[in-house]
Amino acid sequence: MAEHEERKHNLVHKKEQHRELRNCLTPAEASLWTYLQRSQLGRRKFRRQHSVGPYIVDFYCPAEKLVVELDGAGHYDAVGNARDVDRTQYLEAQGLRVIRFENKDFWSHPESILAAIEAAFLNTNVTNQTKN
Repeated sequence: MAEHEERKHNLVHKKEQHRELRNCLTPAEASLWTYLQRSQLGRRKFRRQHSVGPYIVDFYCPAEKLVVELDGAGHYDAVGNARDVDRTQYLEAQGLRVIRFENKDFWSHPESILAAIEAAFLNTNVTNQTKN
């Protein structure tokens, strides 16, 4: 890392918060993690509850610079939506791609969510997939 670059990933002062979040995944996050861990999806490594600057993202694939977010009910009011917009803009400014899915969509069609994540590996233009 260059001397002038600020460290933005997995900040030390957020270590305890990462641990807490990893131990308290939502049911949808825990289920998705079973598909992503140990490089099972497209042979890509994912990290769960990974910090980028002031944010902790649900899942991060370093090789693809891809953030995967599973959103529950708290994301669908005006305040939650505004926070998501700010967060996505920040992450994209860091050179990351962000795709979001609703928890209910994961439960209804997990294979579609996994296919969309895998498709993002091939299509580097995929960014900020909106919630349906």
